[in-house]
Amino acid sequence: MLDELELAFDDQDRERGRSRHRRSAARRAQNGGGARQPKGRGRSLLALALSIVLLGVLGAGGWYGYTKVTEFFSAADYSGPGTGKVEVQVKSGDSAADIGQSLFNAGVVKSAQAFVDAAADNPQAKNIQPGTYQLRKEMRAKDALALLLGDDSKLVNKITIPEGLTMQATFKKLSEYTHLPVEEFQAAAADPVALGVPEAWFTRGDGKQPAKSVEGFLFPDTYHFDPGVTPKQILQKMVGNFLAVADENKIMDLAQSKQVAPYEVLITASLVQAEAGTPADMPKVSRVVYNRLNHKPNAMPLEFDSATNYWRELRGQERKHNLTTPELNDPNNPYRTYGVTGLPPGPISNPGKEALLAAVNPTPGPWLFFVLIDKQGNSAFTDNLAEHERNIATAQRNGAY
Repeated sequence: MLDELELAFDDQDRERGRSRHRRSAARRAQNGGGARQPKGRGRSLLALALSIVLLGVLGAGGWYGYTKVTEFFSAADYSGPGTGKVEVQVKSGDSAADIGQSLFNAGVVKSAQAFVDAAADNPQAKNIQPGTYQLRKEMRAKDALALLLGDDSKLVNKITIPEGLTMQATFKKLSEYTHLPVEEFQAAAADPVALGVPEAWFTRGDGKQPAKSVEGFLFPDTYHFDPGVTPKQILQKMVGNFLAVADENKIMDLAQSKQVAPYEVLITASLVQAEAGTPADMPKVSRVVYNRLNHKPNAMPLEFDSATNYWRELRGQERKHNLTTPELNDPNNPYRTYGVTGLPPGPISNPGKEALLAAVNPTPGPWLFFVLIDKQGNSAFTDNLAEHERNIATAQRNGAY
């Protein structure tokens, strides 16, 4: 039965197919036998347009989704340049995470991780220096990083201490710049060993007791001190600078090779710093000091006015250009160099590198006398008293004496 039905359906289908073919042929004949037009061309264009629109929608949706996912996994960060002012301290040894946390705590960045990410993207981040910085609140992390890498945002007290200042003059200058009382610097300087001066530096070979003060160890230089620094920290840094320069230039080793005790070298350097008018003359002045100390058959007094003026300063008195004979020979002055031989009990100034080197490398020569001979700071040297007096007369004519 199923076979008969299937055969019947087949016959009917074939008949309908022949009928359709005949009608199609008739239409083609009526149309002049032209080529067959494609079916559904409009529908194809519409489908293409819909596909393009769909792809656009999918692309936009994908980008929106990507940005949302990125935002979800990215650290929170501010979008603006920030406002106001805030101080942040970067400590020695701080990592990017440590700095980021400090910035977050101060309200600078929205998250510590945002700063960590900004630092990871910037190879210069490793160059951030310890110190106190002025930044803005609610900044982009990368902008905060840029300020930490610049010089303008770092808050420092920049102080230049020139060569030859005494410790009292140094304390006064430090006080002016830091607004810390002079008395606090004086108190901090009471124990030079606590500031880092090694005991070995107070060694003398002439039998005299060392003054054992910080005088001579406050190295002249330009310093940068962060806000909040204490007098003790300032003096420790200056002493540390002195020790670094002395070590770099092997001052202790050279002193030993010259058979001169370290403290005597430092005292000599301080005298050279105070007496020489130019760096070029420092090694010659150093030679005059050693020649007088070791003069045969008897040592000669140094006769340096600068030592007497140092004693006046310690006592709160003004320095004088023309000291009187009684002032120069005051027996109560432990630093006097008139009428007594040998070095004073301690340095009379804080010498620089050139004076230190001159004290361990004096220029060979027989000189016993010198005098500042012109206003340019040059000195005339001689081993003859009569010639020295003529040099003094020349200095007077030049207005230098």
